Amino acid sequence: MGGNNMPNTLAPAERLIVAADYSPEKDGRAGVHKKVMNLADQLAGTGVLIKVNSSLRALGYDLIDELHDLDLGVFADLKLIDIPTTMGIDAELLAETKPDIVTAMCCAGVRGLHDLQIKLPETEILGVTVLTSLGEEECQAIFGCSTKAGVLRFARFAKAAGLGGLILSPKENEVVMSRKFEMALSLNNPGIRPEWSLVKGDDQSRVMTARAAIAVGAKRIVIGRPITQADDPLDAVQRTIEEIKQGLADRGS
Repeated sequence: MGGNNMPNTLAPAERLIVAADYSPEKDGRAGVHKKVMNLADQLAGTGVLIKVNSSLRALGYDLIDELHDLDLGVFADLKLIDIPTTMGIDAELLAETKPDIVTAMCCAGVRGLHDLQIKLPETEILGVTVLTSLGEEECQAIFGCSTKAGVLRFARFAKAAGLGGLILSPKENEVVMSRKFEMALSLNNPGIRPEWSLVKGDDQSRVMTARAAIAVGAKRIVIGRPITQADDPLDAVQRTIEEIKQGLADRGS
């Protein structure tokens, strides 16, 4: 896996990214590490990717190697943003562990995004557009435009930087796909909730089911709590993969 030359034809399991986001409130960093690796052990061999974010910052990049040792793809959701020189240093530090996917904020600008991709040629860099936790009012306050306009603006940054794909709400897939000859970017959607899941206190504003997101063009989907908080995460993954298959069938029909 890795780089802009990654095939668009993925197995259903390879389209699922499981977000291993755990709080250190009870057991500290050691407890977070244990939970991430326990999840990874349960999902080893399924073909899914594991997304690490806060845990990666706390535990260090050796965590990527540990997950790779279980033959799992690693989505380093660092949402990098800084001046181009620092973005380049970030890339150099990540190059040793070769994460399969790394995220960077599109608002970092074209030069910083480009430097990141050039220095991580074997890693797929995905540009984060508008966070899925933001509603229309907040998007207007922060970016001065609607979510759809913001996503399109940032998609153009990612395209100019030579990135292969975007992180965006499934609700905005259509606005990018309508300009597919201009963009030609893969669509990767967080804010996904399987049809069978209910999440208390959900902080996602622009959500869609796994099946529907795949049907409307998502290359990959990101799911956290419905899987990580399930009594049986492996069963939750398998049920989600079935939804992905249904979405692919819907897309083809």
